[in-house]
Order: sequence, then structure tokens, then C-alpha cells
Amino acid sequence: MTPIAILFSTPFKRFLREKVLLGNAPSWELLAILSIYFVQGVLGLSRLAVSFFLKDELGLSPAAMGALIGLGAAPWIIKPVLGLLSDTVPLFGYRRRSYLWLSGLMGSASWLLFAGWVGSGTQAGLVLLFTSLSVAIGDVIVDSLVVERAQRESLAQVGSLQSLTWGAAAVGGIITAYASGALLEWFSTRTVFAITAIFPLLTVGAAFLISEASVSEEDSKPEPRAQIKLVWQAVRQKTILLPTLFIFFWQATPSAESAFFYFTTNELGFEPEFLGRVRLVTSVAGLIGVGLYQRFLKTVPFRVIMGWSTVISSALGLTTLILITHANRAIGIDDHWFSLGDSIILTVTGQIAFMPVLVLAARLCPPGIEATLFALLMSVMNLAGVLSFEVGSLLTHWLAVTETQFDNLALLVIITNLSTLLPLPFLGLLPAGDPQIIEETEKGDNSYDPGDRLVLPPAEVFEHHTVGSLSDQNFLPEFVPEKSSSRP
Repeated sequence: MTPIAILFSTPFKRFLREKVLLGNAPSWELLAILSIYFVQGVLGLSRLAVSFFLKDELGLSPAAMGALIGLGAAPWIIKPVLGLLSDTVPLFGYRRRSYLWLSGLMGSASWLLFAGWVGSGTQAGLVLLFTSLSVAIGDVIVDSLVVERAQRESLAQVGSLQSLTWGAAAVGGIITAYASGALLEWFSTRTVFAITAIFPLLTVGAAFLISEASVSEEDSKPEPRAQIKLVWQAVRQKTILLPTLFIFFWQATPSAESAFFYFTTNELGFEPEFLGRVRLVTSVAGLIGVGLYQRFLKTVPFRVIMGWSTVISSALGLTTLILITHANRAIGIDDHWFSLGDSIILTVTGQIAFMPVLVLAARLCPPGIEATLFALLMSVMNLAGVLSFEVGSLLTHWLAVTETQFDNLALLVIITNLSTLLPLPFLGLLPAGDPQIIEETEKGDNSYDPGDRLVLPPAEVFEHHTVGSLSDQNFLPEFVPEKSSSRP
């Protein structure tokens, strides 16, 4: 049998559908959706290049870099607005395709501007905004496509589609993790930006594969006011508002990541290739963390796992002090090996700590407005992530931690890690159990089956990594693989 015949044979199609695509029927539209998520993961190729570009070529201080990171994430705060625009303001006759074209072209142009135009911190901040906006627009649209497709599938199939899209982004992130550092050993940062500019164009191509009727052919128009009213009514409920407040404060604790990046590169002399190696192992470690949570911890009550994971992550984050004080050298452990091992441990524990947040956010969304409310909850978390970097930037400035002065870095790390414990007295704001089960029970619906609802949709959260994980700055929010080194 020829290779072409094998590709079109029934056994191969069955294998592709059941094993590779997790039960989803292969189609051009599915390929387009997966390719867009894949591109989101691949964009991690430029993250180390951006970090070194801001540090070395633009000469920004750690505090300035931290502030710039926060501002660059601003578009992710307005994701619900972007979704509403897509639903109500068609471009060139389409609500999905045209916005994907815009996303891809804007992203490619932004990286080309980085490659040939940016020469100051102000220009870098402006282009970072456009770069982040392009990814946010594409993510809003592809999420809406998944929601629309999920509404036509069985409930079990919905979970497999979400897992498949998450996996596509994970593969993209892992593929480029090591390359993000290795390329900087061979090329300049601007060359890496030019290479990165190629990938958003895949989103433009994927848009042509999306099955979408033009606006003139649609029978009904969206009702944004009604949707906003439903979301507002839902947010006002204590069962949603109180957990959201806890998650916001939990996520908004300050980050010392920018300062630590300068320490590892300027003081310890870590090269881009090694940092790329760290990105690779932490990406894989993040997947391990997800697996451990799904296998052993997903049934643990939110209050219990959030409380213990916060305490453990905060304590483990303090191991960074060993590297800062060079105590590891006293016991014969090289800086590189200690950092690598510490990053793996912090990533696994940080991922386990972060997974319940995504699950809780998904479980809080009532039927009918799941996508809109989930996007709003993610925006709240993105806002908290921005505040985390801005407050961390202020602390870095106040403690006089600069690109060459690290005397107070240990104190900065202690403050940022201990601050993660501040939300613990408010654990009571979280539901004692599954909020959907509680809600159904309060309604007196005895027919509710916990197995009827699936959790853990993929989420795009801008949040800080664990201090000491050596992960580069998260300039562009992406899926869980890159956030695997997150700390509470």
C-alpha cells in the first residue's frame, strides 16, 4: 500500500480520529483552530529575545522592565470587549475570519517593527502593546470558535476538544522553548524578531479554512445588551463575586521576576542557551504538574488545595535565596545545576497551585453565558497579573535593585514570597465544594450528576512565574505550558 493510500485508508482515519484527535472528526476547520493555538505556543520563540533586547540593547533597569511588562499586558484585560466587538461589529462581512486576518497581520507587523524600528523604551512599550493586542484578538476569536463548535458536540466531546486545543498550544511552546535561547547564540535579537514575524501569518492562512457565513446570510443578530445584563447579574451573585475577589488578591501579589532575570544574566552570567534549556525543562515539568493535579488532586476541595499549595509554594520560593547568597556553592552545587533543579520543583508545585484557579473559574460560570463570563474572570486575573508586575517594579525601585546592584535582592524575594500568604485569611471566600453542585443542590435538583459537567477549559492568563524559576518574562500571555512556572 502506498503512503497516499495509507493516509486515506479507513484504519488510519479511525486512528487519527480516536488517538490523535481525541475523538474529534478531522476537518479543515479543526486544523485551522489547532494551528492558531499552535501559533500561540510558538510565539514563545521571541520571549528571551525580548528580555535580552530590553536589558542589553535598550539598557532598561529591572524596575523599568517590570513596569513595561505590566503595561504590555493591558490588552488582555479587555478581552470581553474584544469578544463583544467580534460579535457585534463585523469586518469585511465576517465576525471571525476578518478578525483573524487582523490578528495575524498585526502580529507579523509588530514583530517586524521590533526587528527594524524599535530603538527606545517608549517605542518598545508601544509595539509590545500592539503585539499583545494581536495575540489577544486571535485568542478571543479562536476561543469563540471552540465555544461554537462545542455547542454542536456532545458534552464528552467538548472536553476532548478543549484538551486537544490545549495540547496544540503546549506542543508549540515546547518545540520553541529551547530554540528561544539557542537562536540567540547564533543570531541577534532583531533577527529572532524577524523570524517570529513569520508565524502570525499562519493565523491569516488559517482564517481561510474557517467555515463562516457572511453577515448578510445570517438570520439573527447578537444581543450584546442582553448578554451584558446576564453577565452583570451573575457577577453580582456572592457565589461568583467572592471567589473572584480572592483570586484577584491571590494573583496580584508582587513579583520580583524582572530583578531576578537581571541577577541570573548579569551576576551569574547565565547565557541565552542555558535559559532556553530551562524553558524546555520547565515546559515539560508544567505538563507533569498538570498530570499530577488531574490524577491525584482534582477532587480535593478548593479551600484545602489553595491553602496548602500557597503555603508550600511560598516556602519553596524562598529556596531562591540559596542561589542569591551563593550558599549552593558552599555545598558544591554549581549555579546552573541548582537553578535547573530548583526551576523544575518550583514549576511542578506552581502548576499544581495554579490549576485549581482555572478549574474554579470554569465552574463558576453559569449555563448560557459561560464563554463571556469566563473571559471576564480571565480578564480580572490578567488585571491582577499587571498589578503584580507594577507593584513588583515599585518594590524593585524602592529597594534600589538595579542591573548591577543586587544587595537588596534577597529582601525583595522574601517580601514577594511572603506576600503570597496575605490572601490566606480570606480562604473562606472560596466555595467549600464544587460551586455548580452547591448551586444545583440549593435549587433542589436531585437529578444533578457531577459527571455531567466537564471542567478545565484552556485559559489565557497573564500571570507571573515563580521567583527563581529562571523563566523569561511573560510578555505575551499564553496557555498553561508557559505558565507552568507560575506561583500564587
